[in-house]
Amino acid sequence: MTFTRGAIATQLAAAATDRLRVLIIGAGIAGATAAALLRAQGLHPVVIERAGPGADPGYMLALMPLVDPAIAALGLRNRYLAAGVGLDRYRIADRHGRLIREYSLAGMLGRHGDYRGLSRGALLDLLGDGPACYGTTVTELRQDPGRVTVALRTGAGRATVDAEFDVVIAADGLHSATRDLLLPAERVRRFDSGWGGWVSWAPPDADPDLGEELWGTGFFAGTYPVAGRIGVFVGGPREDTRRGPRAFTAAIRDRIPRLSDRLGAALHSVATNPSTYYWPLVDRRATRWASGRVVLLGDAAAGFLPTAGIGAGMAIESAHLLCAHLRSGPAARIPAILRGYERAQAPRVLAAQDNSRALARLMLHRSRVLAAVRDTAARRVSLEIALRPITKLLRSRPPVPDPLSGS
Repeated sequence: MTFTRGAIATQLAAAATDRLRVLIIGAGIAGATAAALLRAQGLHPVVIERAGPGADPGYMLALMPLVDPAIAALGLRNRYLAAGVGLDRYRIADRHGRLIREYSLAGMLGRHGDYRGLSRGALLDLLGDGPACYGTTVTELRQDPGRVTVALRTGAGRATVDAEFDVVIAADGLHSATRDLLLPAERVRRFDSGWGGWVSWAPPDADPDLGEELWGTGFFAGTYPVAGRIGVFVGGPREDTRRGPRAFTAAIRDRIPRLSDRLGAALHSVATNPSTYYWPLVDRRATRWASGRVVLLGDAAAGFLPTAGIGAGMAIESAHLLCAHLRSGPAARIPAILRGYERAQAPRVLAAQDNSRALARLMLHRSRVLAAVRDTAARRVSLEIALRPITKLLRSRPPVPDPLSGS
């Protein structure tokens, strides 16, 4: 399944007689999940995306069992398993490139479900179903008690069309323009790690189930397998990465002459791959998600640093819970339903975001003293303790509302 290019007029006509007329802003992971789940309910959500249909689908994902209920609800389990690889092992090296520990992830996370490595493009191919209107943005939101009127700018001539909806789901990412229309700037909090790095792809090797990371002093390198290749992230303090990927990776090689073959290939890829792109390690947090009939979803509500590898999973889980809430009530109750969804899900998402921030403070050091303390702690801390915030989320998944009870 993949999104097809659809005219806005055709999408609006299909949604006009739905029980709920839903607009989804953003065709990324959160928006694609929500669209697929709403279509499974018999609705015709209007999906718009500001980028073009040929935009680069992006990076690698490590998807924890948080996503399993949504994948099962869509009937995609077999295709999901086939599209990814099982991430069964995790290896960490210290600031000198020496192995600290290798952990078995299969035993720890496997009891809760599947832990898979997938490219973002493969996941979107899996989730995307039906039409999306590309090159389209929202310029205005006007709310009345019974509807949201949205000004949509679309097409080569950039004409503006007004359309009415019962629900607007803003899933337009970390730099959400819809969030800016909905909330004043002081209601959006920002966390800046001070670091950034390059995302690239390396060829596959003989260990498709192994994730490997090197926690250096003033640099970080991580490799994460997906089907047929290995995703790479190499980064450091932004004042150092300004030198560019070739100079930065050369400096790592000078400091760590005995890299593993995997990490050596990762540095080579970042230095030479022309499609490598830079990712500043900054996140966002909206202090309110639901406002009337508009709700923020995924990175628009709480964008994640990649340190815990949980952001995409939380976006999918949130989309699943939101769509279950929407299934349970009539159009007249939408504002209350969206507030109920936020009360149920925001504490989980923000706890996971806090964990990602805490890991950033642990992992991203340029101080030799702090890096030495971190390496010592990593040797002594068991996997069970390290993953405790994640397993707590897996053990306490939110209940999905029962449409028959109206809850």
